[in-house]
Amino acid sequence: MTNMTLSIPESLFEKMKAMKEMRWSEIARQAFESKIKEADFEESLLKKSKITAKDIEEISSKIKREIAKDLG
Repeated sequence: MTNMTLSIPESLFEKMKAMKEMRWSEIARQAFESKIKEADFEESLLKKSKITAKDIEEISSKIKREIAKDLG
């Protein structure tokens, strides 16, 4: 297995240190895997569609704005 070094804000590091029971490397690995699966899924959709990545970003932004408006 390969090791990786991350830079995080000091304030976040202090909070993480206080939670000694957490397995932060496992949490990070799962987050990386999840993001990669999401990116792979988006890529597979784009290959089958005429919609562009830019179109997806615009739609996503509109949805997020509407949700924020509803919750605000």
